[in-house]
Amino acid sequence: MSEPVVLITGALTGIGHATAVAYARQGANLVVSGRHQGEGEQLAAELSRLGAATEFVRADVRFDSEVKNLVDRAVARFGRIDVAVNNAGTSGTPSPVADVTDEDYQAVFDTNVKGTLLCLKHEFRVMREQGGGSIVNVSSVYGLMGYPRATLYVGSKHAVVGFTKAAALEGAVYGIRVNAIAPGFTRTSLYEQFTGSDTARDAVDSVLPMHRAGTPEEIAEALRFLGSDQANYLSGHVLTVDGGLMAGGPLFPSS
Repeated sequence: MSEPVVLITGALTGIGHATAVAYARQGANLVVSGRHQGEGEQLAAELSRLGAATEFVRADVRFDSEVKNLVDRAVARFGRIDVAVNNAGTSGTPSPVADVTDEDYQAVFDTNVKGTLLCLKHEFRVMREQGGGSIVNVSSVYGLMGYPRATLYVGSKHAVVGFTKAAALEGAVYGIRVNAIAPGFTRTSLYEQFTGSDTARDAVDSVLPMHRAGTPEEIAEALRFLGSDQANYLSGHVLTVDGGLMAGGPLFPSS
């Protein structure tokens, strides 16, 4: 097949959905996944209308058997995986560190950390055999710095950055590139949940260097670049797409 085979987790909403649409418009062969069958079938139909050969596979990245099935289904359909976008994630419920529970920890780390690790495990299994591939993990600017009342989310996204660097070193000998993207504030449902109201969103936007949050489509284009042959000598890199936030914007209030 001349067009790339692209696997995207967490594809039903936000950045994952925008990335799937961007690849579909490019003509890629797509395997998209998420936890909801009905929404997934609707997404597959949408991507097919854009001209992409598409398959939806329901998968919860917290479970090894489901990630294995997802990767195996992609190979069974298209014969290989050229690009994998590990996007499935959750923000959890913001709370002071003193109030964190075991349930809070599991809800965030099982998806963001264990889920990313399981995806890497099975993608490596396939890409080693086929002689290479490109993996892009989705971290966050909070994988590079701290934020109050978000200890679990911050810790989980730091772990994704660590996975990326270690896996890039391991993958180099097999022709596997592993990079990560670190979005800043992006207009997704997680952003709406984080800010809580239009007033709060406007307040956050006002202190960002560009005075606005990014769009999922802007993040998707950066993801597509990292996965492409144009980034052939990039591996172990964390690309911030944040409108200048990490350049040293104003500090956010702690409460």
